[in-house]
Amino acid sequence: MRTTISAIRARRIWDSRGRPTVEAEVALAGGAAGRGVAPAGASRGRYEATDLRDGGSAFGGLDVQRAIDNVNSVIAGALIGHDAADQEHADSLILELDQSPTKKRLGGNACIAVSMAVLQAAANADGVPLWKYLAQGAEVRLPLPEIQIFGGGAHAGGRIDIQDLLIMPVGAHSFSRALEMAAEVYLAAGRIMEERGKRSGVADEGGWWPNFDTNEEAIETLLSSIEQAGFQPGEDVTISLDLAASEFYQGGQYILGLEGRKLSGQEWADLLYGWLQKYPIISIEDPVAEDDIQGMASFTARAGANLQIVGDDFFVTNAGRIREGMAQKCCNAVLLKPNQAGTITETRRALEAAKAAGFSCIVSARSGETEDTTVMHLAVGWDAGQLKVGSFARSERMAKWNEGIRIEDDPQARLGYVGGSAVPFRR
Repeated sequence: MRTTISAIRARRIWDSRGRPTVEAEVALAGGAAGRGVAPAGASRGRYEATDLRDGGSAFGGLDVQRAIDNVNSVIAGALIGHDAADQEHADSLILELDQSPTKKRLGGNACIAVSMAVLQAAANADGVPLWKYLAQGAEVRLPLPEIQIFGGGAHAGGRIDIQDLLIMPVGAHSFSRALEMAAEVYLAAGRIMEERGKRSGVADEGGWWPNFDTNEEAIETLLSSIEQAGFQPGEDVTISLDLAASEFYQGGQYILGLEGRKLSGQEWADLLYGWLQKYPIISIEDPVAEDDIQGMASFTARAGANLQIVGDDFFVTNAGRIREGMAQKCCNAVLLKPNQAGTITETRRALEAAKAAGFSCIVSARSGETEDTTVMHLAVGWDAGQLKVGSFARSERMAKWNEGIRIEDDPQARLGYVGGSAVPFRR
């Protein structure tokens, strides 16, 4: 059979932070092959798949030789001879090898690299783009991009507490136009930082380094950037915040290091609600800590009718946790990170659980990335609706945005664009 897996091989390559990561290649009997690369996050949910690192002195303990060995021996031994076209079965074999909840035995980095490579190989064997292979004939569209303008939190050495300040070009009528608008806002933000003597380079995902005195100053500057770029805030371009609140939640309090403030859960929620009333914020990710179910339910009840409330660390791309969150009336949107789950099949199940709950879906890259463009194809082929890959700078980010332009420009595809309908909330 032409899609039978004939060989699997892994190697060490380097991610956007200059850290080791796992790249896997899968070869098929018919001559096709596929490649997958494991990204890595800086802020990580407690329940997500765990990268296997070597420890020791080399590369700060971050080498991945053990994970590579697991691919070349354990995983290869189980998958060779099986059909790459049956993604669910291939992933089930990986899961049988590592039955730990966070894939700590083989390494989540080993598992996702192979899972992605199997998927790519199967698509290549069919001779079609990955998005088309995933769509299986269904009508799919280009996603609304969510683009970081200022990086913060774990992506910028904790310089501000908010992890990402992003825009969503909801007024654009095509994917390419959305990126044009993002480029204008990004450049405007850089000019403003330069004029104020606060331009200090970029953070992990390419957003401007957050040289601000308060968290709210960052939001105000983002609003000014939208206006200076010539767009109407709230109509043409809206604001999205990734708070990653687990990163500054300690002992039942939200500790804002930048401002030297300690807030109770209620005080923190009141602060967020005040920002919602003042700024054209359309989406907030992880507004409370990952284990604060009561806080998430309360915030969703208070703000969810007019706001996209996204679970990232809260759900960790896990279908079971998404269903639990739905039962607890927590959130109304899910971030989907393939390496957070560990396999493509688990990521797909999380997407299906989210859609069954009526939640919005956002496919996401990680802060430690490579030129791999799989997430763009997942967002299109699964008709996820939204895509978040970081800022409008650095080649590991632009590779993904540019891949979307190519997909949209394909005269044989003629795909539509989700646009602002992905987030119908307006202020």
